[in-house]
Amino acid sequence: MRSDARDQAGSVVVEFALLLPILFLIGLALVQVAVLARDRLMVAEAARVGARAAAIEPDDAAVRAAAVAAAAGLDDVLIDVAVARTGSRGDPVTVRVRYSASTAPPLAGWLLPSTVVLSETATMRQEFG
Repeated sequence: MRSDARDQAGSVVVEFALLLPILFLIGLALVQVAVLARDRLMVAEAARVGARAAAIEPDDAAVRAAAVAAAAGLDDVLIDVAVARTGSRGDPVTVRVRYSASTAPPLAGWLLPSTVVLSETATMRQEFG
């Protein structure tokens, strides 16, 4: 009776040791997905701030600076800001922000590509012109 309990406890330890790396990888993949979700929210905020700046300023460089400043946690070099204006006052201005987010291969290399492109667009009315 006593040896059955020891054998069962030993098999539980072995099963846990086999399962632990898989659970660890799944946990790391979830962390990577959470980081990408945070980056996506920052790209959306950058597009909104860029659209607001484009609505009140005619200078595209100032729009880019505002969008990049709004995405403070992202790498400035990997952010692409495009401004599309039509007409003058009261007409829409659209800002598209693209960010190439790199994933950490040890964390989620088997789940996600090495680079994920996040893109968001925001449109507002021009208040000048």
